[in-house]
Amino acid sequence: MGNFQPIVDAYEGDITKLAVDAIVNAANESLMHGGGVAKAIQDAAGSGLLEECRVLGGCPEGEARVTGAYNLPSRIVIHTVGPVWRGGTSLEEPTLARCYRESIRLARAYGAESIAFPAISTGKYGFPARRAAGIAVRSVMKEAATNRPLRLVLFCCFGSESLDAHRSALRSLRG
Repeated sequence: MGNFQPIVDAYEGDITKLAVDAIVNAANESLMHGGGVAKAIQDAAGSGLLEECRVLGGCPEGEARVTGAYNLPSRIVIHTVGPVWRGGTSLEEPTLARCYRESIRLARAYGAESIAFPAISTGKYGFPARRAAGIAVRSVMKEAATNRPLRLVLFCCFGSESLDAHRSALRSLRG
């Protein structure tokens, strides 16, 4: 098991359409009424997701929480709160890495074998796309094969800049 490597790939598309065990939501700390990916996930999942998020009472930056997926084709939604980019001087990089690690930890705890991530913190939170992609890919590749491995990890990108950044990070890590 120690040498197992999951399939890890970047894909451009709509995360709400992916039939994986878990999708990750780039949430805000309240877990309520977000924009971008969070809004798309909330809209596609339906009102049950918002109600469950209300009960959770929020999530601190760098941590993650789990809800049901409701009307989504996935089984669970993992909500993680990425850091707002402040120029790289406020622990943004380790906080972003922790978002990916915590999401994988929760995916395993809920029996997920496949997971899809958006480009956490790169939208209105302003994290530079290439830098964020490198952190995402390194964090996922390190975590995904340990303990009970995931079999599939997708970086579901919105737009060609994000897709190019993730594919470049994957190529550089794979050598």
